Amino acid sequence: MTDKDPRTIFVTGTAGFIGFHLARHLLDEGFTVVGFDGMTDYYDVALKRRRHQMLLQTPGFRAVEGRLEDSDLLKRTMTEAAPDVIVHLAAQAGVRYSLENPRSYVEANLVGTFNVMECARELAVDHLLMASTSSVYGANTQMPFTEDQKTDAPLTLYAATKKANEHMAHSYAHLWKIPTTMFRFFTVYGPWGRPDLALYKFAKAAFAGEAIDVYNHGRMSRDFTYIDDLVRGIRLLIDTPPVEPADPSDIAPGDTLSPVAPYRVVNIGNGEQVQLMEFITALEAELGFEIRKNMMEMQKGDVPGTWASSDLLESLTGYRPDTPVRAGIAKFVAWYRDYHGV
Repeated sequence: MTDKDPRTIFVTGTAGFIGFHLARHLLDEGFTVVGFDGMTDYYDVALKRRRHQMLLQTPGFRAVEGRLEDSDLLKRTMTEAAPDVIVHLAAQAGVRYSLENPRSYVEANLVGTFNVMECARELAVDHLLMASTSSVYGANTQMPFTEDQKTDAPLTLYAATKKANEHMAHSYAHLWKIPTTMFRFFTVYGPWGRPDLALYKFAKAAFAGEAIDVYNHGRMSRDFTYIDDLVRGIRLLIDTPPVEPADPSDIAPGDTLSPVAPYRVVNIGNGEQVQLMEFITALEAELGFEIRKNMMEMQKGDVPGTWASSDLLESLTGYRPDTPVRAGIAKFVAWYRDYHGV
């Protein structure tokens, strides 16, 4: 890229796994990035601070620590940044943790997201992009999941808050004509990942000589999406703001563009269903040894499988995620060995 992109992108959750990678990618392209993160202790804050320290080595990055629920701070920070685009990634994450601390999901994912949308409305940004999740597909069994499927049966409060975010965003896109894209993530993994995610937990246990918990006796599958693929999808969607159609009949088949708002929902997934035991075997092959396993029953709120259709993403951007699981695991293990010195 020869000319720097003059736009300013406001990214919430830049000390988080996905936000860190997205911010680094945007900075490499020459964007100015303003990050906002609450540094909550849901997992190791030292890992979050390390990510921010790396981003702060680039002059185009500025970070503010604060909670999304602090509407005054968020508004002041956004007003000063005057962003062209907002990418809202910060949230209380984790399907299982929503069973233990449901209030945190209401505060961060509902109140916090409302505050972000209010800022987007007041600043009249060119494009608001917000993270949803494959968990909104809930009890659906028809796969691959397509964005036009009904998502009315969430199985956890986490999924319910994310579905609520989609509805909230549509209302604001309709009322205030804010171009809004919601993207649904599918089991993201890779270097600098969250310690509560399966791959990180498996690697940590393996290096410690401990057994890993394998739920539903391994009879599960996921659409594992490598972090770089996810970030590329988000980056391309930034330049693809939805436009409210003049005639709803012009909406292409399979497109989730709203007939009454500049609003769209898009899956970002690898488009491949990988069995959990296949995923573990790939990790073992990379580590060079077998991992002991505790075969467990299905956890409450979990689903046996996920699988994304990436057709809409490809039709909008020309891009389809394609990193093989073995290649992605190899990059994660290399990072894990380096970061933890093992």
